[in-house]
Amino acid sequence: MTAHVLRPRTVLGDHKVTTAEIADDVSAHHADHPRLRAILRVIGNSGVRTRHFTRPLDSPTVSGTADVGERARVAFSDALDMAERACAAALDNAALTARDIDAVVTTHTTSWAVPNLDIHLVTRLGLRPDLRRVALTSVACPGGAQALTRAADLLAARPGSKVLVVASEVLSSIYHHSDTTIESMIYKALFGDAASATVVTDTPLGPGLAVEDTFEYVLPDSLERQRGRIAEDGIHFDSTKQVLAAVTDVTPPLLEWMGPQQPDFAVIHPGSPRIIADTAAALGLDEHAARHSTDTLGHEGNLGGVSILRVLERTHADPPEDGAHGAAVAFGPGFTTAALRCRWHA
Repeated sequence: MTAHVLRPRTVLGDHKVTTAEIADDVSAHHADHPRLRAILRVIGNSGVRTRHFTRPLDSPTVSGTADVGERARVAFSDALDMAERACAAALDNAALTARDIDAVVTTHTTSWAVPNLDIHLVTRLGLRPDLRRVALTSVACPGGAQALTRAADLLAARPGSKVLVVASEVLSSIYHHSDTTIESMIYKALFGDAASATVVTDTPLGPGLAVEDTFEYVLPDSLERQRGRIAEDGIHFDSTKQVLAAVTDVTPPLLEWMGPQQPDFAVIHPGSPRIIADTAAALGLDEHAARHSTDTLGHEGNLGGVSILRVLERTHADPPEDGAHGAAVAFGPGFTTAALRCRWHA
């Protein structure tokens, strides 16, 4: 069974923030940091020129001192609003109504809420109360790829279904000046806010990815490489220097699963310039093949679980040839990998 993914629709945070503004904010709050020059250098080399936040940079829940409760409330409210708008656009693109949807898969990590995004969207969109739901709540960066995998699983179980896939992240809510390592300073520059949605079916409703197989992998003994941490002032994102080698470490099992067919194109998670470059090289692709990931990183940053869907949306604007073989690959905390082997359906 092949799962067909329509063009995603993405909604960005309302406030564009430049890297120069991030650098000025870091300088103002960390003027006495012994490695400030090095920090500003790596921020400048992050590959991100602009990103969008749902709130201004100087808001209490971004560069301010809001506590975990306020950050969580604001982040979830903003994530839900963006997700609703993205879903409405995705349904319109598919020429479907909310009542046509048989299942919804959501991915959302950057706040805590019960009920979660899936339940709220039932009410906001007018989805059927008897639809099936899968809520991925702590997947983070691989969320979009993992959500597409779960959608393919749902279609295999119940052919003929129409599955709504939704990702929404407010990564500005984990921007903390109490985090002073170089790694945490890089994340201040990398992350942006967005939501994206698409419809997945087992018969094509338009051009897009035709997913033929999926792959999930947990790198052994890698829990500390990237992880979330909850404190009184909110959710923090930590990593070690080992994460720099993580893509290389997961390449052997990924390539074994990919098989001998070299992809013609790739939808790569724009986690950083190195992640894009290392993944493209592992797949035997050049910089041009990774351009949609590089452009996403440059203009919008690392969007967490939304990223793969946003890169896929960019791919539609300059698509591969009909029948081209491809791969979608994302990485994240754990250290985990989620990938799709696919072809382009025009």
